[in-house]
Amino acid sequence: MLLYNGQLLPASDFTLPLPNRGLQFNDGFFETLVWADGQVRYLPYHLRRMQAAATALRLPLPATLATAETLTQTLGTLVAAQQLPQARLRVQLWRGGAGLYSPTPDTATEYMATVQPFQPNDTTIRRADFAQSICTVFSPVSFCKGPHALYYVLAAQERQQRGFDELFLLDGAGHVAESGSAAVWWIREGQLFTPSLATGCVAGVRRAHLLDVAQAQGIRCHEGLFRPTDLLTAEAVFTANVAGLRTVERLGDTVFTALPHPLLTALREWESGYSASSSASSAC
Repeated sequence: MLLYNGQLLPASDFTLPLPNRGLQFNDGFFETLVWADGQVRYLPYHLRRMQAAATALRLPLPATLATAETLTQTLGTLVAAQQLPQARLRVQLWRGGAGLYSPTPDTATEYMATVQPFQPNDTTIRRADFAQSICTVFSPVSFCKGPHALYYVLAAQERQQRGFDELFLLDGAGHVAESGSAAVWWIREGQLFTPSLATGCVAGVRRAHLLDVAQAQGIRCHEGLFRPTDLLTAEAVFTANVAGLRTVERLGDTVFTALPHPLLTALREWESGYSASSSASSAC
């Protein structure tokens, strides 16, 4: 089953009406969410990023997705139809109507939501390296998911061709930006470091949540422009997205300790007891 503009439909019978501006011009964005324990994890962070993306793209959110209550109710209908205790949801939104680069004025936003079983991923990244063929680019919409999706497709192809478990992307000036599908973090002297959104990285939901958790525990966090050497000289490197936190064992020729870093272990424990509804980071 899938949801198309709020209507529950069999996925096997669904056909996407044309013209479709999302298909023709990538005129939209998407959001990937996890459903567990009867709710959307990190809901305030997802909603805040969706609202920011809608504003940046001048794409009004449909009423069925515009608030925490309606978003939960809408996606809960799809999850219930599939009878999944935990689910990975993808919500794709695009501008309705026709037109070329100039869209038809005053058209409604359309959307489709799909669901599949959720598989958490906290496995260790055994071998990683820096991407060679693609870099991130900052733009007014680089913080959200979708407008720059082709970069991550190309990065994934390079990762497969080079035989790595993960690739870390740099921006055009050589600063560390993100991994192919997650935010990048590292630890040094009891402090946390992560790239600034100015690198063109996605404003990750788990990234924003970790910033709030660390702040609540009094851990210093640094968001900035960092070189690859900052990662290579760190005590521990890990990635973070809604599927999990993954430690990096080897980055290029640098091998990190196989033991879990105490601060990362603490972060996992703090996250489990932190109420995401109590705060939403400005970095979201």
